[in-house]
Amino acid sequence: MAKMAGPGDRGDRGDPGADDIRRAVKDVDFPAGKDELIRAAKVSGASQEAVKALRGIPPEDYGNREDVVRSVRLKPDTDLGHSAAQHAEQARKGGKQGLAKQLRDAPKPPVEEELDR
Repeated sequence: MAKMAGPGDRGDRGDPGADDIRRAVKDVDFPAGKDELIRAAKVSGASQEAVKALRGIPPEDYGNREDVVRSVRLKPDTDLGHSAAQHAEQARKGGKQGLAKQLRDAPKPPVEEELDR
């Protein structure tokens, strides 16, 4: 019987999940640069995959954790809080070259916005 992937599982690719990256940089004072993020991840005991992913981000200042998460290569099934309709919109919509499908902007559909009120 096959084991179901859990939230901490990294699958075959070894890419970290969004929560792994958030935990790795939880103690960082923002704005922060790439080197500071890597240093903080090592100090916090982050996984090697998370540190490696942070090494792969562009060398710029990041304003908050979500900016960092958007810049890191994540496992494809990472849930960033999008609904099924937003996932479908991301799949339909083209994005910048090199931008993963799950990171494309996808506004909430009008029906969901109405339900959130």
